[in-house]
Amino acid sequence: MSKKEIFEKELEKLKEIFQDVEISKKKLVEGLIDDAAFLKAENYVLKQSIDKTGMVKVHPTLPEIQKPIEGARQYLKNINSYAAVIKTLNGVLNKGLVEDDDELDEFE
Repeated sequence: MSKKEIFEKELEKLKEIFQDVEISKKKLVEGLIDDAAFLKAENYVLKQSIDKTGMVKVHPTLPEIQKPIEGARQYLKNINSYAAVIKTLNGVLNKGLVEDDDELDEFE
């Protein structure tokens, strides 16, 4: 799959998830949805590269000498950003939900 295809697939998935969310909330998270799809596509490409190179370059004769691969660093940064965006989006999805029978309600 190409990066563009991954982006479009993720964007479509997220928009489908948010299809029943009220319009004002949808408008609020439009940018985050785009960012999540972008990060997913970027990480797809980075991961393909990391699969070939590994995350750390090891000196061939002195294994104690190691050098992190820049793509791996970026991948980890993107994963953290993606997780934060998804957590925020999930919070928006769950914001309007009311839990029916909370066991703690009995103690009030």
